[in-house]
Amino acid sequence: MKVSKFKKNVVLGLLLLLSLTLLAACSQPAENPDPTAEPAPAAELELTAEELSAFNGKDGQPAYIAVDGVIYDVTEVSFWKNGDHNGFEAGQDLTDEIKTVSPHGVSKLNGLPVVGKLTE
Repeated sequence: MKVSKFKKNVVLGLLLLLSLTLLAACSQPAENPDPTAEPAPAAELELTAEELSAFNGKDGQPAYIAVDGVIYDVTEVSFWKNGDHNGFEAGQDLTDEIKTVSPHGVSKLNGLPVVGKLTE
């Protein structure tokens, strides 16, 4: 009788182990963000020309420029140190200047972070 009780306990133990394994395998994984995934985009800014002027790259402020109604962040661009580049100043709509005076035109805007749009 001891052998059958032992077998019964072994079978019950194996069933319990199998049940726990199935339960763990079927449960939903904890939601861990993928470290390689892009972060969720921040809300896009809508700034007037007056509000844009605060982002001039001076006194620790970010340096933003607007071209064709799109606001670009040039803060990390070495050529825009302290918000100045070849006589242009950040914090402004530079559409005309970029298109008519700048030797490279709008081509250098490709790849810059877009932070919002210019509103009336």
